[in-house]
Amino acid sequence: MEAPVDLDQIGGLRRLKFWLEQRRESLSDEAIKFGLEPPRGVLMLGVQGAGKSLAAKAVATAWQRPLLRMDVGALYDKYIGESERRLREALRQAEQMAPIVLWIDEIEKAFASAASQSSDGGLSKRMFGTLLTWMQERTAPVFLIATANDIEALPPELLRKGRFDEIFFVDLPDLDARRAIFQIHLNRRKHDAKQFQP
Repeated sequence: MEAPVDLDQIGGLRRLKFWLEQRRESLSDEAIKFGLEPPRGVLMLGVQGAGKSLAAKAVATAWQRPLLRMDVGALYDKYIGESERRLREALRQAEQMAPIVLWIDEIEKAFASAASQSSDGGLSKRMFGTLLTWMQERTAPVFLIATANDIEALPPELLRKGRFDEIFFVDLPDLDARRAIFQIHLNRRKHDAKQFQP
């Protein structure tokens, strides 16, 4: 799906959009030179199809920053130590490209077995530990957006204060949000939204 040009192209999500709008210039060279600490990122939890992925794409285009999507599943390798090396390399590349928006979609699936006794010899826990350490210690202006559908599958360490700046719940749209969504889609198709009943 094509990324929206800005956050106004998404119906609903008022709190998230307000929070992001306040931090629009936070990854700019001016902000960094001034000594402002860039925001670390957000975790968006919610039901499937509620717009989390669309919002992640919109942040990058609204902030005019590159969007890098990390496919954690592609990092796993059959050789010992190779998966962790690939993850560290991917994170290093993200830092070299900074300032950027780094998006990890459905993070609970990528590290699901890190929260329980796994049969992968502890690989998921080591991978997850590498990610947590990077999240805590990074200094490069990499804004991390993680999305998740199932909060119960998330390891509790991920939700600890300091990993993300904020955690947002993305619910199904209410009546006002649905009206806004319809209006966005009708305008995109060059129809007058006033001619349609909500």
